[in-house]
Amino acid sequence: MTGKTQQTIQITTGSLARLLLMVVGLGFLYAIRDIVLIILVSVVIASSVEPLVRGLTRWKIPRVLGVLLIYLGGIFGILSIFYFLIPPLANDFRSFFAQLPTLVEKAFEQLQDKFPALPFDLIAPTFHDLALRVNSMVGGAVGGVFSATAGIVSSVFAFVFIFVISFYLAVQEDGIANVLRIVTPKEHETYVLSLWTRSQRKIGRWLQGQMLLGVIIGVLVFIALTILQVRYAFLLAVLSAVFEVIPYFGPIMAAIPAIVVASIQQPLLGLLVAGIYFIVQQMENHLIYPQVVRKTVGVPPLLAIIALMIGGKLAGVLGIIIAVPLAVILIEFLGDVEARKKEE
Repeated sequence: MTGKTQQTIQITTGSLARLLLMVVGLGFLYAIRDIVLIILVSVVIASSVEPLVRGLTRWKIPRVLGVLLIYLGGIFGILSIFYFLIPPLANDFRSFFAQLPTLVEKAFEQLQDKFPALPFDLIAPTFHDLALRVNSMVGGAVGGVFSATAGIVSSVFAFVFIFVISFYLAVQEDGIANVLRIVTPKEHETYVLSLWTRSQRKIGRWLQGQMLLGVIIGVLVFIALTILQVRYAFLLAVLSAVFEVIPYFGPIMAAIPAIVVASIQQPLLGLLVAGIYFIVQQMENHLIYPQVVRKTVGVPPLLAIIALMIGGKLAGVLGIIIAVPLAVILIEFLGDVEARKKEE
């Protein structure tokens, strides 16, 4: 008869204390989650400006002055966007959907003239009514979006604290590393600093590459659509630049509204715009992306998409800002775990 092996699990007072501390710590972090989010965004911003700061210090510009110049330039750029860019975009957006029923009606009239045998006159009223409903829905949605944007901008508390904390971290040469030294246990300090150094380098490269890629694609699309005399070329170019942050699907999502707008103007123009976006996409895949983002490593496109979706769902705009950087850190950590397993 085989005896049964009994396992005894001992729960010590120390284990209970650690568990209790962990639960209390998680609860505390949840209670101050807004502040944690502000700190994380500040760290991301400070990390993204670090390469620029180092470039200025090589030109013998003091670090404090370099950081100040970068932040002043960033504030000026943001204010310029809200003053010069947002109002025209909003006007173009509203104007397009306000004119959508008329544009649809004209498009069907042109199709009926070119193809009189086809019953376009029967389906035109349906599309006209659909355009009216879309215009009504978009009008309410746009109002909600701009109200939300105004709420974010009016949150002076969050903006000021993000600016102050990120500026403080950027001014110090090892500002973020010093914070990590304070909060990290001594036995894990070396690894945590190494993990952060590697992650920071990748985060900076990814952000710079995506921003530059968006600007290049936006300019190319704007030039092409302007030459073809497509309406709302500026708005469509900005959409193309913004959607570049979404791998694979971003360019497709940006091309759809452009093709629709051009097709409403003239069906043939819609085909030309589809061809333009296809050419731009091929140039991006085989020429621009390898050159602009060739230093970017460790950010798989699928992971970037999932991270952006989760970040936006959990924390809105600020969540989107920190989503990919946190994913980069997670990739580095999991890579280290796998390397340790192989060594063992």
